[in-house]
Amino acid sequence: MRRLLLTVPFLLWTGLAFAQHQHNHANTKGPNGGKMQDVAGIHAELVVDDRTITIYAFGEDSKPLNTKGYTGSVLIVSGGSRETVQLTPTGETALKGEAKSRLAPDAAITLVIKTATGKSGQVRF
Repeated sequence: MRRLLLTVPFLLWTGLAFAQHQHNHANTKGPNGGKMQDVAGIHAELVVDDRTITIYAFGEDSKPLNTKGYTGSVLIVSGGSRETVQLTPTGETALKGEAKSRLAPDAAITLVIKTATGKSGQVRF
């Protein structure tokens, strides 16, 4: 029982330390003016312009990453409507897709992405 009492605080402390090391860019703006989030080992920046959704990829050093071989999609939820938009690499450092209609300012956007190295993840903006 004593061992358990000593182990529990240690586990809580290490969990807290790990949580503090996670990068979260939810409140920061990227170099293109969009919201930043960490996903699949990259920093992803979401930029919305009317119906166009662009995801820019950056490395840990904040330098643009080549998106060749990346795949992705976004789920857009606004009110009662839902739309999935496929993203394709465009240029060297971005993924882009077009929604059917203009995005509402309060739309929730969930990105699902897979990098060229096979890392995948999802994040909500």
